[in-house]
Amino acid sequence: MPTTLPAFADVTTSDSALRRFLHGLPGVDAVGLEARAAALGTRSIKTTAKAYAIDLAISMIDLTTLEGADTPGKVRALAAKAVNPDPTDRTTPMTAAVCVYPDMVATAKAALHGADVKIASVATAFPAGRAALPVKLADTRDAVAAGADEIDMVIDRGAFLAGRYLDTYELIKAVKEACVREDGSAARLKVIFETGELSTYDNIRRASWIGMLAGADFIKTSTGKVAVNATPANTLLMLEAVRDFKAQTGIQIGVKPAGGIRTTKDAIKFLVLVNETVGEDWLSNHWFRFGASSLLNDLLMQRQKLSTGRYSGPDYVTVD
Repeated sequence: MPTTLPAFADVTTSDSALRRFLHGLPGVDAVGLEARAAALGTRSIKTTAKAYAIDLAISMIDLTTLEGADTPGKVRALAAKAVNPDPTDRTTPMTAAVCVYPDMVATAKAALHGADVKIASVATAFPAGRAALPVKLADTRDAVAAGADEIDMVIDRGAFLAGRYLDTYELIKAVKEACVREDGSAARLKVIFETGELSTYDNIRRASWIGMLAGADFIKTSTGKVAVNATPANTLLMLEAVRDFKAQTGIQIGVKPAGGIRTTKDAIKFLVLVNETVGEDWLSNHWFRFGASSLLNDLLMQRQKLSTGRYSGPDYVTVD
């Protein structure tokens, strides 16, 4: 993505210009948004389509461990599960990625042995983002140098909520530049808004546009570390934003709901949102992800139910 999109060159020249643009976006009809998300969530799908949806959802998961007690052994076990989610059925798709802290990237890379599973790393003082810019950029560069294919950064919610939109934009741009490797290739950048802390749907729409204008490859709802994470409504709003952005620029941006998506039924609701809002172009793990590690276990159990006609015993899936 170019550093500055020609169609929006004037928008990012100053804080006042960016404010005028963001506050000029159409206001969000909260009642209408939630009603549409709820209506789409009632769609039912047949057995064949359900089997396809389950495999698609598995392939979209960023299998994640982001705890202070993470060990190399836990990361290696997570990588093994990402490559082979169901050891009893080798037709089960791999997950999209393994997501870890920067100091565990090298361990994940070694454990994956070149498998077609991306290595994602959180950065920029995840999850609160309370650090100086040089620290955030060093965090990012360390993860990229260790082998991260993707960076999940957090915005400075304090700056955004204080109306310092240009500061938020410049942070994302700086992290985007820090994702570039010495050979000129770059890790893909996911920008986390922590939607549960942004208070309003209008703020979520504005944050989405800031992220896209600044060069995000993905926009992501949440860290999974707060009370309110991904919801059908906030994800629908972000899908509408990437749809509108592509219509104006021709540039496609991915979406990642994270946190609180635990069941196959939940995952299918989100896939319906994707299909009905942005269409099949986004129905791949290159453009849509689930940040929901516990979801994988339920998907595997439902997959076995479709295959054998019965649910598995308690030892069928590993406990994350």
